[in-house]
Amino acid sequence: MDSNITESDTPRIEGEAPLSPQFPPRPPSAGSQPKSPRTRRQRTLSQSAAAKAADFILRTKEQKTFYTAGRPPWYNFSGQHVEPFVIGICGGSASGKTTVTNKIIESLGHPWVTLLSMDSFYKVLTDKQHHQAAINEYNFDHPDAFDFELLRKTLQRLKHFKSVEVPIYNFITHSRETKTKTMYGANVIIFEGILTFYNQEIVSLLDMKVFVDTDSDIRLARRLRRDISQRGRELEGVLKQYSSFVKPSFEHYIAPLMAHADIIVPRGGDNEVAISLIVQHVQTQLQLRGFKLRPILATAQVDQPLPNSLHILPLTPQVKGLHTFIRNKETPRDEFIFYSRRLIRLTIEFALSLLPFKDTTVDTPQGVSYQGKRIATDKIVGVSVLRAGETMEQALSEVCKDIRIGKILIQNNIETGEPELYYLRLPRDIKDYLVILMDATVATGAAAMMAIRVLLDHDVPEENILVASLLMAASGVHSIAYAFPRVRIVSSAVDPEINEKFFVKPGIGNFGDRYFGTEPPNEM
Repeated sequence: MDSNITESDTPRIEGEAPLSPQFPPRPPSAGSQPKSPRTRRQRTLSQSAAAKAADFILRTKEQKTFYTAGRPPWYNFSGQHVEPFVIGICGGSASGKTTVTNKIIESLGHPWVTLLSMDSFYKVLTDKQHHQAAINEYNFDHPDAFDFELLRKTLQRLKHFKSVEVPIYNFITHSRETKTKTMYGANVIIFEGILTFYNQEIVSLLDMKVFVDTDSDIRLARRLRRDISQRGRELEGVLKQYSSFVKPSFEHYIAPLMAHADIIVPRGGDNEVAISLIVQHVQTQLQLRGFKLRPILATAQVDQPLPNSLHILPLTPQVKGLHTFIRNKETPRDEFIFYSRRLIRLTIEFALSLLPFKDTTVDTPQGVSYQGKRIATDKIVGVSVLRAGETMEQALSEVCKDIRIGKILIQNNIETGEPELYYLRLPRDIKDYLVILMDATVATGAAAMMAIRVLLDHDVPEENILVASLLMAASGVHSIAYAFPRVRIVSSAVDPEINEKFFVKPGIGNFGDRYFGTEPPNEM
């Protein structure tokens, strides 16, 4: 192993506070140091306070940022999460943590990485602390300055692929903004900050712990150059702040955390060898946790009876006749659309009949009481899996007045054949609603499972999800029911098999292409 990298033999310490050195005095959290010049404290905005909404949500090799952008499956064929790989990066101020983080992301070339910055989790200041911060008398490098409980809960939810609302901390006003940034769990989560290893509960969530070790003179020189040239600070003020807070806090709180590191990276972002070894290890771990989802779904649960969670539209002569029209390859597009809409309307009406109803009494115009029924809840929301699922939105809107519609875009990767999440727009309070998830056809169930997993990650209870589809393959029904047994499934028909290209047989071809007139030749 290269001499520039040190592997710590120190075991993970559970339930103990970080080690403390003997020599430096404990720096105060605020208020007792001599006053520095009344220069307004300026500091780089937390990444979550940047102007673009997705600034630290996802980053790719091309330095683009996305909310979803091709997210591969993050669960197995049982619908259970595959463990993400969580990297903690710790080090003193201006040690090069951000540079190391960006180089790891760039070298990984992985399309789904979530970056969480500790800068987003500064505590809300009191009026007194606001005054101290304004005159450079509040210690932002002290552990008391951070909301570790909120940080722990946030990182824990990300590790379980839940959506989180990350605070936006404004260093100009020294306060949290009213709005937050939505983040999602990912295959790789990187958590960076000056006290990343300070809280033992947070340390226990990390799979790899990296400490960026840079000479103190270099760190001071970087702060001087940055604060004077970029922030208009005076030399005296920068040196005063460094000697009063930054240097003592590093010696007492940050430097001892090196004992928790798995890898120590001297010279920060300049250490290409260390970064390369980190990336190789992460890639190995991702390969060990990877899998092919669709082939497994296509062959799993064969020759099994259809599950009780499946509800099929009664096969009346009318329904049979509608299927005859849409399954016929010679049916013109306008007729295909017309008869598909009729069948979709029947399917949606049938799905609504499965919802809970309550007894009610109304008076007719003749003054006679009528014992009737009403749906027991008005909290119903539709979510369509684009693009084919979008064809079912009109029918739902026609039978549920003023219903809200969310959207999820899932497409198959051309090279791997696996489903990938590209876009989602869901009501913020969707967890409180009964969700009708709409997709026109379901073959292996891979896209439907991804959509269900998205809803579960947004805290929608499994029993509050109903999947409605025009046509399903038996393998897709089994895949959904096996992974999510409390999800109800509704379809107008279930076909017995799928072909090698994952199309339902006998099927109706590519529903989206036939409906929208974009059918490519020789696809099926």
